[in-house]
Amino acid sequence: MTNLRSFFSRLRTRAHADDRGASLVEYALLIALIAVVCIGAITYIGTSASTKYSSYDTCVSWAGNGGTVPAVCH
Repeated sequence: MTNLRSFFSRLRTRAHADDRGASLVEYALLIALIAVVCIGAITYIGTSASTKYSSYDTCVSWAGNGGTVPAVCH
């Protein structure tokens, strides 16, 4: 009976040690997910900003050359 109690005591100790490892993995996955979302958002915002600034550049070029400014620039 003592051996059985000892066995379950060791088993319980190992189970609690595994919980800490599982928590570490969960936090690592959470941080990885947040990083992927941030990279995606920055890429989307960067692409949108680049397109917008290209549009402004086109309008400024047209206006600077003394040409007729396209309707898109108004």
